Amino acid sequence: MTSLDKATEMIGLEEKYGAHNYHPLPVVLERGQGVFVWDVNGKKYFDFLSAYSAVNQGHCHPKITQALIDQSQQLALTSRAFYNSSLGIYEKFICETFGYDKMLPMNTGAEGVETAIKLCRKWAYEKKGIADHQAKIIVCEQNFHGRTTTIVSFSSDPDSSNHFGPYADGFIRIPYNDLKALEHALQDKNVAGFLVEPIQGEAGVVVPDEGYLKKAAALCKANQVLFIADEIQTGIARTGRMLAIDHEGVHADMLILGKALSGGVYPVSAVLAQDEIMLCIKPGQHGSTYGGNPLAARVAIAALEVIRDEKLAENAQRLGEIFRKEMQRIIDGSDLIQLVRGKGLLNAIVINDTPESSTAWQLCLALAENGLLAKPTHGNIIRFAPPLVMTEEQLMECVAIIEKTITEFKK
Repeated sequence: MTSLDKATEMIGLEEKYGAHNYHPLPVVLERGQGVFVWDVNGKKYFDFLSAYSAVNQGHCHPKITQALIDQSQQLALTSRAFYNSSLGIYEKFICETFGYDKMLPMNTGAEGVETAIKLCRKWAYEKKGIADHQAKIIVCEQNFHGRTTTIVSFSSDPDSSNHFGPYADGFIRIPYNDLKALEHALQDKNVAGFLVEPIQGEAGVVVPDEGYLKKAAALCKANQVLFIADEIQTGIARTGRMLAIDHEGVHADMLILGKALSGGVYPVSAVLAQDEIMLCIKPGQHGSTYGGNPLAARVAIAALEVIRDEKLAENAQRLGEIFRKEMQRIIDGSDLIQLVRGKGLLNAIVINDTPESSTAWQLCLALAENGLLAKPTHGNIIRFAPPLVMTEEQLMECVAIIEKTITEFKK
């Protein structure tokens, strides 16, 4: 069987036996290392998506991979019916890293968001004194917190929500980056929390005005409302700080982490909060068979150590500034791209076309042909988020690929 036949076969198998809930680029990946991935034909690509920022530490990082191997050969899963010798060490490490009293371990980002919602409501009834079943959580338009039934109830993306009702009550949706709208919504005395992405990644790397997060957190505090930061995609050094809210010196009442918390080798998520909030959850009220398993604990510690020891936040900050400067130079000489925006190594370019057009998709196909993998979001936006282990030399190679692709592209 030729490599081309193998790729066609793999795509055919997914089409025939897999649910059609994704629309991947027609590239069949087989191997990854650092900032690179290879397809079944042996073609090498720069990965400029990083599994939606789950692979911040690079593909198959040796330290994280070794932690996975070592722990999997010792003890993988006990459930929380028993203590295990890894979880407490992990809980202490992550709480001290981010400055919280307690963490609640889960597996996926969406589970982390669901956990934060439950915890916020429990706190609202038992600490703030809101009447039972009346608690509300403020969210933002164009948010992306996952696709579970509760979360899609407050999504403004019709693909995520249409025909998945009946929808859950208890959410107030306001415009993103709008302090007046937040201030107005906070007048409702039944509001318990404000759930927000510091940068809206899936919406197209929408960066709020400087000071928005700090002022929003202050408004929440003044109204006894929990400021809940969804840092699943923006956290773990992606934006040039350990957390995106660190850019404004904000400490969230609840912090949700996932994706790169494991370096992409295992599903790990977490919710962090102080005792007053976290201890509202009692035994039997929330949990997960796999949440807090020894494998996840050891992998997450290794993943966070890699970020710290290799100074990946600092690298993301430095390379992000270079990347946006280079993209602006390309934009100035092209009518194909409207603008570039982002923080650190979470960036996006907006195509000068309608969201309904296929221009961004076709441009991503051309980028792949030239050795760089990226994916459109919201129709006419392409997100650029390479692994944070990228060097400046590699970044400039990628800039050259993007420039060549844009220059030669024909709609």
